[in-house]
Amino acid sequence: MSGAALGIEIVVVFFLALFLLHRYADFRKQQRMVLFGTLLAWYLCFLIVFILPLDISTTIYKQCKIDHEEHPAVLPVTPLLSNQTAGNSTMATATKSVLKVCYKPWSYIPDGIMPVFWRVVYWTSQCLTWLLLPFMQSYARSGGFSITGKIKTALIENAIYYGTYLLIFGSLLIYVAVHPQWHLSWYELQTIGITAANTWGLFLLVLLLGYGLVEIPRSYWNASRRGHLLIKTYFKAAKLMTEKADAQENLEDVMEEVRKVQESIKYNHPLRKYIDTILRKCPVDYQEKMGRNMDDYEDFDDKQNTYPSEKSLVKLHKQVIYAVQRHNRTRVQWLILLQQAMHLEDVAKNETSSAHQFVRSFPSTEPTSWLSRYFYTPTVEWYWECLLRHWFYRLLAVVLSLFSVAVVWSECTFFSTRPVLSLFAVFIQLAERDYNYLYIEMACFITIFFLCTCVYSTVFRIRVFNYYYLASHHQTDAYSLQFSGMLFCRLTPPLCLNFLGLIHMDSAISHQQKEQTAYTSIMGSMRVLSFIANGFYIYYPMLILLLCIATYFSLGTRCLNLLGFQQFVGDNEMTSDLIDEGKELIRREKRKLQRIEDGENRRREWKERYGNTREDTARNRIRNEAAEMTETNYSDTVPNTRQAKYSRTGRGTERDSIELLQDAEPLDFNAETLSDDPLDAGSTRHVPGRYLSMSSSRSRIFDDV
Repeated sequence: MSGAALGIEIVVVFFLALFLLHRYADFRKQQRMVLFGTLLAWYLCFLIVFILPLDISTTIYKQCKIDHEEHPAVLPVTPLLSNQTAGNSTMATATKSVLKVCYKPWSYIPDGIMPVFWRVVYWTSQCLTWLLLPFMQSYARSGGFSITGKIKTALIENAIYYGTYLLIFGSLLIYVAVHPQWHLSWYELQTIGITAANTWGLFLLVLLLGYGLVEIPRSYWNASRRGHLLIKTYFKAAKLMTEKADAQENLEDVMEEVRKVQESIKYNHPLRKYIDTILRKCPVDYQEKMGRNMDDYEDFDDKQNTYPSEKSLVKLHKQVIYAVQRHNRTRVQWLILLQQAMHLEDVAKNETSSAHQFVRSFPSTEPTSWLSRYFYTPTVEWYWECLLRHWFYRLLAVVLSLFSVAVVWSECTFFSTRPVLSLFAVFIQLAERDYNYLYIEMACFITIFFLCTCVYSTVFRIRVFNYYYLASHHQTDAYSLQFSGMLFCRLTPPLCLNFLGLIHMDSAISHQQKEQTAYTSIMGSMRVLSFIANGFYIYYPMLILLLCIATYFSLGTRCLNLLGFQQFVGDNEMTSDLIDEGKELIRREKRKLQRIEDGENRRREWKERYGNTREDTARNRIRNEAAEMTETNYSDTVPNTRQAKYSRTGRGTERDSIELLQDAEPLDFNAETLSDDPLDAGSTRHVPGRYLSMSSSRSRIFDDV
């Protein structure tokens, strides 16, 4: 199994990153460069999280071999029974020196692989987060019409960003050159750079981790409270409708500017190709409106009209991309939120049902899967939604709360090695005595996964106005995708170093002479900057306790609410007003859906009714034609005046009956089903519910009489 576990995890992590990227990005519309950069950043960060437990188990095995060579242990053996002379037996205790056996872990990785692997992963992620992704962000947001123009815009926007790095690096080199007592090698300069990056990442990590450790267990606990999710959904609906209206208004303003520009620039203008590029980014309905109103038969005249510059068109192109993306995102989010609200209302109604069958107000139009048809039946759905889900969420919230308490305690006490106070260090050391490598890897993976969930979920939840926002269902823009990749690459290395400190496997913090992991060896010795290793890395994580307390009492939410940012605060008048507004919005949307469903039902009933009438009419026609042939002689003997009299009477009666039927027809009914029995061709009366262009021939109207 040497190296097999590493290869399997590399493949599994790739598909995990691809799945998450597919959930948030749109593979058909996003640029390939944006997708590749984001996927690579997420993939490298997930690799660090999944591979680090294997590195830990391999390091423990190496430490066992070192201890075995330096200090062979003597283990006591069970006393041996020796038979003495007849009638007299005694117990003779004996000891047998047995060397301590070091068992190789099932996921052992051969020497030389992990250092190269970590070096490639770490430096690639750092190049992405500090160099490539910022450049790609500006490139993706640029409104340039050519690759050269986008690159030029990206370089100008990042000049200050890169200039700050060069200034810091140059100041460091000057400081080292001025002090001759400092003889820093390339390795030490590299360690200083890594330490600076990890310090910045740790500063941001503590802020996000302190929020996630409280908010994630609380979110599951609130989800178990009956009616809480529905009230919060009403609140979100009111806020989202405001944002949706704002996005619609912004889109209309931008489209109006596009219309004015495209009317002023004619077909033979040199800038017309840029206008065509902008029009292709507009929604289809706006393209059709502009196409109908466009008259390109006039030549442009430089002397009479003033035309926009290429720079203004680049700015307009950027506004169009942003406005269309925001409009589409709010529209999709509104549809998803509407479905969630109706589902939660259905759950509230079904909780009092005695039939134990989950009934939906609006059945889904999508075909049901085989899983829902055979396993997730309405009965199973009722027991899960109305009975079991609340208790499951409560149990999960309690477990996550215990994990959060253990993390906070360990963050505040991990610097103590004698006695060992960090809970995670105690668990790993107990498993290390028995060389239970599977338990060590599972404990490390679960702990790292929980820490990453608290940090990454905060990254996915936070929103910086409209510049950074990760929206699911393929609605995340390029800027937000790449910004998330930058955050992941900056947060993951210090998070893993912090975890190694929690389990006392980082000698720079624990000050123990133990075998270092390959990951720690890549980070370099923190003793080059002792004030960071002995000060910042030890005492700064203790601020998690204060951040958790502030998050528990929702101090940040209340401060934002006081500043005018609408937040969900239970005892606030503005929150109550938004809840009532959201409830009314959901009711309005449900009434719209109900009218649509009623209209479809009426159409279906009319089609079924008149479809049967048409079949009966066809059978009567065949029967009457046969009867006409047998009564031909009798018809010839009837006087013409009498025949005309009865013909007029029959004509009027049938016309009246048909008109009555068609007057009762709804206006949106498809009149093609009545084409077999039309009115008389001589009649010029317009029948309600029918278009004159859709009426069929009026001949042979009395064939069935």
